[in-house]
Amino acid sequence: MDRVVLAGMLSDQTTACEAARTALLNGGDFVVWDGGVPSRQLAGIYAARLRRARKRGTETLALPSTVDILTRLEAAQVRIGCIFSPDRTWAFMLFLADDVNSVLACTGVRQAER
Repeated sequence: MDRVVLAGMLSDQTTACEAARTALLNGGDFVVWDGGVPSRQLAGIYAARLRRARKRGTETLALPSTVDILTRLEAAQVRIGCIFSPDRTWAFMLFLADDVNSVLACTGVRQAER
């Protein structure tokens, strides 16, 4: 996937999209993996991640709204991608339509210091 095309797909799906787009356009690493995953499965996984993030006090962007979007998609297949900020302080998970023509949701998680 082309960096500029992906950046163009990040609009206002969630409040994390602007930060993800900025990270991408500033040279952050990114990947979109092959194959789809059922949105219902992803909704469960990311709901658990939301609970853990809240428990641990991990800073996130748009994680609750991303879980809501994934839950509403029901059985649709979703492609997954990731953008890292250039300084690797943030990871933005992308959820794209199975045909990879649109971003459905985006969430960001501040990365723990190593």
